Amino acid sequence: MDKVITIGRQYGSGGREIGEKLAKRYGIPFYDNELITRAAKESGFAEESFQNAEDKATNSLLYSLAMGINVYGNQDFGFSGLSLDDRIFLAQSNVIRKIAEEGPCVIVGRCADYVLKEREDVVNIFISASMDYRLKRAIVQYGLEEKKAAGIILKNDKRRGNYYNYHVGEKWTNLNNYDLVVRSDVMGIDNAVECICTYLGK
Repeated sequence: MDKVITIGRQYGSGGREIGEKLAKRYGIPFYDNELITRAAKESGFAEESFQNAEDKATNSLLYSLAMGINVYGNQDFGFSGLSLDDRIFLAQSNVIRKIAEEGPCVIVGRCADYVLKEREDVVNIFISASMDYRLKRAIVQYGLEEKKAAGIILKNDKRRGNYYNYHVGEKWTNLNNYDLVVRSDVMGIDNAVECICTYLGK
């Protein structure tokens, strides 16, 4: 296995579990919260800053123009002119690039597909599922209250979408951004892993 695998996923679709199983199958590193820990250590920012970054992201053009904080649109102004959130994004992106340089791995979320878009050894995968499937999974796997589960799922999807849309400048749900889209509600977790392995050719 000589690929870097990035995984985008809808909340409750099982994307993290699929990523973990892929990493175990190929014997390669898996990065999710581990990436935050490393980014915090290397940048000096608190881990909480990375964890809260998605909550603060916005896809509002007017907000971006007013604050002047879009990372890639303001590179000429230098690092010091960026907001804390964008500096955190840059620090995280630097760690993602370092991780990819170290060899094959699985990276979940955090716009890794975009950060690594110039590399030819990257395979970008998106895991989706029906709301009904995600509701059942969130209640059983995450212990969410049944009456609150739908709201939490929608909130997390919106947060991830805003974070991706803002930093990447494209819609998180644009499936053309990914090499392979897998529906975990149709396949199940283990079959989704097998499908991805078949796609990868190993």
